[in-house]
Amino acid sequence: MEFASLKNEVKEILHDLLEAMPLTERHLVVFGVSTSEVAGKRIGTEGSTEIAARIFAGIREVQAESGFQLAFQCCEHLNRALVVEQETAERFSLPEVTVIPVPHAGGAMASYAFRHLEHPVLVEKIQADAGVDIGDTLIGMHLKPVAVPVRPRLKKVGQAHVTMAKTRPKLIGGARAVYLLEAEEEGSAK
Repeated sequence: MEFASLKNEVKEILHDLLEAMPLTERHLVVFGVSTSEVAGKRIGTEGSTEIAARIFAGIREVQAESGFQLAFQCCEHLNRALVVEQETAERFSLPEVTVIPVPHAGGAMASYAFRHLEHPVLVEKIQADAGVDIGDTLIGMHLKPVAVPVRPRLKKVGQAHVTMAKTRPKLIGGARAVYLLEAEEEGSAK
């Protein structure tokens, strides 16, 4: 399989996410990546450091543009713990857990991120503002309620299916409740 285009594919889908939800350093984005699926194999069977490196490079380039915080989901062997920068854990009050992801217990992407972030730590759970799932790794458990699908123009990275989501605050109240979106629409209609 040709891996040269992976970095650009990741950048393209992330630009679609940023178009749907402008992300800044205040926002946490979770990434779930099956490098096996990217290579066209069954999840968890053919992890690839080379694929992880190219995807990581694309993510970091877009992150440098907008400043969002990163979280990389580990595989089920580490109960889907997440690799984050120590600064991110502190900013979002995320308690650390003690484990080091490796390709066969954590996954190729999470173990690559752990080795290439500046001060990586693992946390057990987060509530991210947005998420990118490359290869159907099931990141939903790490998103804030309410998740809203974002449809990228590019449906795959390599051979892996891509699903993305942004989140929004819950709408609460009854029939007489007014929401910010409605108030903005009324103001623009006047």
